[in-house]
Amino acid sequence: MRQSFKIKQLLMGILALVLLLAVSGCGKQTATVDGQAPKEFDISVYQNHDSLITAQQLKGLLGSDNLVLLDCNKPDLYASEHIPGAIGIGLQAFSDAVGKPGDPGWGTIKNKEDLQKKLASLGIDNKKTIVFYSDVFKGPGADGRAVWQLKLAGMDNVKMLVGGLSYWKELGYEVTKETAQPKPVTGVVLKDYDQGYIATKDYVFSNLGKQAIVDVRTDGEYKGSQKSGEPRGGHITGAVNILWTDLLNKDGTPKTPDEIKTLMASYNIKPSDDFVVC
Repeated sequence: MRQSFKIKQLLMGILALVLLLAVSGCGKQTATVDGQAPKEFDISVYQNHDSLITAQQLKGLLGSDNLVLLDCNKPDLYASEHIPGAIGIGLQAFSDAVGKPGDPGWGTIKNKEDLQKKLASLGIDNKKTIVFYSDVFKGPGADGRAVWQLKLAGMDNVKMLVGGLSYWKELGYEVTKETAQPKPVTGVVLKDYDQGYIATKDYVFSNLGKQAIVDVRTDGEYKGSQKSGEPRGGHITGAVNILWTDLLNKDGTPKTPDEIKTLMASYNIKPSDDFVVC
């Protein structure tokens, strides 16, 4: 069974399928002003914003030897367009995907040794800035999940691009079809996995009725569709359905903390609550 996300505080879902960040604070986020060019998105209003990077910040890093940029879209989307210098890693780069969805262990994070090898092969170490992105609306990809997985493994130099590829293009920034190749490294260091990031099947079962469960899939999947490869249709007993895009603006950037708090409150989830996302 896949790992779920065990989150304390309020979720900020840029791609709630794969990562939820705790948020607090307040303030107005405005992407455009009177039809003029978009201002830089203010990530400082979000708690844990060190896991985020704006398009403008990323643009300034392109071409740097201290940047590893990773595209988490499906391979066909990567082939059609991506940010210059981005390496395509697909959806399950850091997960065990032997067998099929529903098999024991399928979709869970690779063991520590295998993950270290995978990271080294992609040029990821503990010093470079590692940025993940996907196309928020054409995917969603696995950028948020990748950030979550590496945070779980103790890496603090990983970030997710706010608004993803769709917002990058809206700003008029360059895309390419030229394939980028990784530059392998050695010496990446990981910590033992922080189990506080994980809600296992047993954990979820033992806490049914005690904690909120947020299912961020589509309404069809929530109601039983298996078109996305689910081994069983339906949802976990008691789970509420909040589609990940409900947390986004039309340009793919996240809604304000206050807007997200209001949305979560409508499902009786408070910032102080523990809840599981699946």
